[in-house]
Amino acid sequence: MKGIINILKPPNMTSHDVVYAVRKILKTKKVGHTGTLDPMAAGVLPICVGSATKISTYLLNDKKKYRCEMVLGHNTDTQDRWGKIINTRPVKVNKKDIMDAFDAFKGEVYQIPPMYSALKHKGKKLYELAREGKEIHREPRKIFIYELDIIHMDGNVILFDVLCSKGTYVRTLCEDIGNYLNCGAYMSFLLRTKSGKFKLNDSITLETLVNLPIEEICSNYMFSMDYPLKDMSRVNIKKQSEKYLLNGNNLYMKNIASYDALKDDDMVRLYVEDRFIALGRVKKNEELYIDVHKVFL
Repeated sequence: MKGIINILKPPNMTSHDVVYAVRKILKTKKVGHTGTLDPMAAGVLPICVGSATKISTYLLNDKKKYRCEMVLGHNTDTQDRWGKIINTRPVKVNKKDIMDAFDAFKGEVYQIPPMYSALKHKGKKLYELAREGKEIHREPRKIFIYELDIIHMDGNVILFDVLCSKGTYVRTLCEDIGNYLNCGAYMSFLLRTKSGKFKLNDSITLETLVNLPIEEICSNYMFSMDYPLKDMSRVNIKKQSEKYLLNGNNLYMKNIASYDALKDDDMVRLYVEDRFIALGRVKKNEELYIDVHKVFL
């Protein structure tokens, strides 16, 4: 059993809770997620099963898309509606001010990670320190906002979509936009609609999953290991060179049957007779070759 299940995570559930539930449903221990989703948020959470857990590190850099609702006029200690209000300011902005603020946060921006996060300081999670009343200095981190589109504005409530890079905290984005407008803001709702190639309309709830036979889950709801890696070039290795591949040896043109593209330093998918075997990185010395990075068998 190996592959990826696109789970629609409900609110009030941690990503680890989802992993535990899938382990129980599939009766297998080798299960992992591809990046946490806040407990109070809902949406797309790809879950890797079996040897597919080995590709999770390659999916962490995937772009994520969210639909978010934010409320102007208040700051909370957790930057969302589930926290304690720590500041209230009048909202003296118009629609153009809000649109200009959103434009200012597109592209490359720096963001200070929130104290209420799973990042660690000296082995302890920041949210644990925050609950103890402690605040630790955090360095700003560079993130990228690819798309930031307002869907609807109703008074102090703004609904928007955001496509962002790895490491983006959407609730921090809400607070930063609110502070930019000199009125503060917090996140009131968050739904992840896309994670890499996995979309909301391809997802399945745990409630549905638990009532299905394992065979049906594997055949109808489990994506192949290479599905989220389709943007990488495909390289077909000759059958007689399979042993070299499995042993992690470098692969040269004489070992390659066919390929989409071979560009220096690109990560590529490696196949033998249509079987996805490994990932490798293209290198160039005197000639191009493939450094086998990870074997999945």
